[in-house]
Amino acid sequence: MDLAAIAKLLQPFLAAPVLTSAQLTQISDYLHLLLRWNARINLTAVRKAEYIVTRHFGESLFAAGQLFPANQQRPATRLIDVGSGAGFPGLPIKLWAPYLQLTLIESNQKKATFLREVIRKLSLEGADVFCGRAEDFAQQAEVVTLRAVERFETTLSTAARLVAPGGRLMLLVGQAQVARALQLLPSLHWQGPLPMPLSSNRVALIARCPTEEESRSLRTD
Repeated sequence: MDLAAIAKLLQPFLAAPVLTSAQLTQISDYLHLLLRWNARINLTAVRKAEYIVTRHFGESLFAAGQLFPANQQRPATRLIDVGSGAGFPGLPIKLWAPYLQLTLIESNQKKATFLREVIRKLSLEGADVFCGRAEDFAQQAEVVTLRAVERFETTLSTAARLVAPGGRLMLLVGQAQVARALQLLPSLHWQGPLPMPLSSNRVALIARCPTEEESRSLRTD
């Protein structure tokens, strides 16, 4: 698929500005690598390149634009992507915001190997893979992302634990999961849901974790 076709498919998910040719080339290289590996190991059930671009890259870049608007200051920020699978949304967010320090958490060894190969192929600095369970990851980050995963309720609680005080949790889920997320994590400050372009039921949901001061205040009330 040429770069112009990729850019056209991604346009509904993006606010200005458009992606650079360098970013589109990285997405193209990532796509070709994913298609080649997906023939050997099950990285995604979506097989057609056009649908991979819209469903996986499009959703991820929509999340990136919400978290890191292009016209805002670029803070030193760490991002943890829980249950990365084939790398979504973490790796496209890194392509959108190269200044991020990214950790992809993936317990499946074959998928983790694929993620490392994408990082190597795209020459991404400040990106690494933790091959293990998110429950065993001890560090926190200013932003944590979570896309549709198995054992959603358990994984959601784990992802929330990885968010640093005052940080943000981004969920890419179906509309039916929104109420359960708000119910499980009532102490977070929720924003959204934001409808996903070209989808009738997919949404982005952002929550801000209380700061340490806010948490202390809640405990003393």
